Amino acid sequence: MSGSAAGAAVAASPGPGPAGAAAGRGPGGRGRGRRASAALARNGRLIAVAAAAFLLTAAPMLRFYVAGELERIPARIDLTMRLSDDSAAYLDTGTWETVRDTEVERTTRVEGGFAPGNPDWTTWGVSTSTAARGTTLSHSHRRVVVDRDTGTAVNCCGEHVDGDRAVRQAGLVLLWPAGGGWREYPFYDADIRAAPPMVLDDRDRVGGLAVRRYVQRFDATQLPDSSRPVPARALGLEEPGTVQANRWLELERTYWVEPVTGRVVDAREVRRETLRPENGGGSRVLLDADLRMAGELVQARVREVEELRTLLEAVRTWLPTGLGAAGGLLCLAAAVRELRARRAAPTAEGGGEVDLKLD
Repeated sequence: MSGSAAGAAVAASPGPGPAGAAAGRGPGGRGRGRRASAALARNGRLIAVAAAAFLLTAAPMLRFYVAGELERIPARIDLTMRLSDDSAAYLDTGTWETVRDTEVERTTRVEGGFAPGNPDWTTWGVSTSTAARGTTLSHSHRRVVVDRDTGTAVNCCGEHVDGDRAVRQAGLVLLWPAGGGWREYPFYDADIRAAPPMVLDDRDRVGGLAVRRYVQRFDATQLPDSSRPVPARALGLEEPGTVQANRWLELERTYWVEPVTGRVVDAREVRRETLRPENGGGSRVLLDADLRMAGELVQARVREVEELRTLLEAVRTWLPTGLGAAGGLLCLAAAVRELRARRAAPTAEGGGEVDLKLD
C-alpha cells in the first residue's frame, strides 16, 4: 500500500475522540440501546406488578389482622388506677373514732401476662387498696383470667378472690371490648363477688374526647367473709364486750369509656361502707368517700387513648384504602405499559439496519 493510501486509511479510521464516539452511536449502538431500554421496560413492569401484589396483600392484612390485634386487650398489662377524695370520712378501728375531712385514696393495680397455653386469654393479678394518710383501711387481691376479645372473666386456671378459689368471676373486669356498643354490661365487683350491670347513662366528652358514660349502682350489700368482732359500744349498743359485725357496701361507680378502643379514660366511685352487727340493731359508718381520678391522670389517659384510637382508625380504613388504591393504580400502569410495548414491538422488528451498497 502506498504512503498516501495508508495515510488516508489512518485518517478515515475512527479514533477515541468525538468522531469515534459518534461512530459508536451508529446503527449497532442504537440497537444495543433499544435492547437495554426494552429489558429495563420489562423489568420495570415486573417491579410494578410485584409492588402492586405486595400492596394489595398488605391492605387486607392491615384491616383484618393488624387491626384485630390492636383491638384486643394486650396480653401483657401494667396499669394503675388511682382515685381520691380530699374530704372523706372513715372509722379508725384502732381508736374507734371517726376521722372526718381527710384524704382517702383507693388504688387499683393490674399486672398481667399471657395465659399459659392460650394466646386468646391473659392472666391478671388485681390488687386494690384503700388508704388514708398512709394507714391502710382495706386491701384485696384477686387473680382473674380475661378473654382478650370480650374483656370478660374466664373461669379457669386458679382464679381466686382473696384466696377463695370457689368464687366464679364473671362479666367485665376493667376494660371494655373495642368497638362495643351495648347499652349494658355485667361488671364484676370483687367486694360483693357479683357482677351488677354497668348501664349506659349518656354520651359525654372528656378532655375533648367523645366517650360513653356507664354507671353501676347497687344498694347496701353485705360483703362475703367480712365478719369481725367489734366493740358493742362502737356500734351504739348498750352492752359489754364485742359483737360480730359485717361490712356492708353501697356503691355508685361511673366509668367514662372511649368506645373505639374500649379504654377507660376517667372513673369515679361514691362509696359508703358500714359495720352492722349480725344480730341486728346499730351500725357505724366505716367509710364515706366520693373518689375521683385526678385531672392530670385523666389528661394522660386521654392522650394515650387518642393515639391508640388514631392508630386503630388508620389500620381499619385509611391505610387499607390507600394501599389498595395504590396497588390498583400500579396494576393499571403495568398493564398499560405492557400493551404499549406489544404494540411497539412490530415497528421495532421492521426497522432494521439499512444496507448501503456503493458501486
